[in-house]
Amino acid sequence: MTRSEPSATVLPQLFVKTVELHLPPNFELIAHLPENGTAFVRDGEGLVGRGMRATLTATGPNRITSLAEQWQRLVASATVTDATPGPGRGLLAFGSIAFDASSKAASTLTVPHQILGFKDGRAWLTTIETEDFSAPTKLDQAWLGLVYPTSRVLLESGSQSGAGFMQSVDSALVSIAAGAVEKIVLARDLTAQVGQTFDPRYALASLSARYPSCWTYWANGAFGASPELLVRVDHKQVSARVLAGTAARGTDPGIDRAIATALTNSAKNRHEHSLAVQSLLTALEPFCSKLDSDQEPFSLALPNLWHLASDVQGVLKENANVLQLANALHPTAAVAGTPTAQAQKLIQKLEPFDRGCYAGPVGWIGADGDGEWAIALRGATVIDGTLTAFAGCGIVDGSNPTAELAETDLKFKPITQALLGE
Repeated sequence: MTRSEPSATVLPQLFVKTVELHLPPNFELIAHLPENGTAFVRDGEGLVGRGMRATLTATGPNRITSLAEQWQRLVASATVTDATPGPGRGLLAFGSIAFDASSKAASTLTVPHQILGFKDGRAWLTTIETEDFSAPTKLDQAWLGLVYPTSRVLLESGSQSGAGFMQSVDSALVSIAAGAVEKIVLARDLTAQVGQTFDPRYALASLSARYPSCWTYWANGAFGASPELLVRVDHKQVSARVLAGTAARGTDPGIDRAIATALTNSAKNRHEHSLAVQSLLTALEPFCSKLDSDQEPFSLALPNLWHLASDVQGVLKENANVLQLANALHPTAAVAGTPTAQAQKLIQKLEPFDRGCYAGPVGWIGADGDGEWAIALRGATVIDGTLTAFAGCGIVDGSNPTAELAETDLKFKPITQALLGE
């Protein structure tokens, strides 16, 4: 029986209690990442976990469905006491999903021992045990006085060199000209040997400070700061953000604004972006009674890049949970291509590595099925002492291999800077 079969897993019974916290002024959630923790933080708000009470795993083409089924079974047997209702309270799990069904990387949901949450000025602490217990009333020392060790990591070329990447782009353009695909997203990798004791918390704090509007994530060995929200579900309200189309920021304000305007008016980038938006709308439509998207993409400014972005909002017509929506959406055209199935096959042919959890969903799910999942971008994974960072870009008719290589350099910049302590 494969690990993707939910019946293969014996699930514990969990006891869950959440209490309100009164945190000191200027409390920074990102400064309270315990060792071997988990996190999903944006604009200073979100969730941080420590320890582990349960881990659900799955592999293969049904990996997301399997995790959703295991999660529902775990929730059904849990005893939850929560006097602070709202998103992110009570029983929840942090998750990381492998990009491809054939990946050797396991997809996981991890239930922490404790979860510290902060949103809209309110803070809470959830404790999860395998036996009934008295609710905690304050943060213990595991959350306080933390000092993140610094370790300068220099990334080097991995399985796909710059020259190899440009050759792959050339091959992709041949396939596009032949009509095999309309768009394909190709990535390359950088690696470093960091040993078994590598601690990503300093890099995470750096990413969160430099890119506060991104979703800073840490789960299952994957960490980074993603600018792209795959899907959020909050009381039947659905939202997502599509990014496709990229340009470097300018150093002069006038030049910078001209670059943003040129990106917005670029036929090549608008075409790439429209494919990604339509892919997401098509996948969400069966689940929603109402679905709207921006009529025109807007220019989203990050410290080093401009992106073409579109926001999508919808209303669920039935009680689908966030993992079911993630399963329907992944992979989007923004990280795979169009048509998706053909693009994925071409990715397997042209990329000489397993993406693992890169470009897969990463986020959290609550007991009620609500949750928030980003796409694991602008980050790295650590497996068996090897740190691997990925960066990719969308290839369409008119793409230039040299320009696409330069785009990957720009997209590597957030993680390389964070790992060097810059």
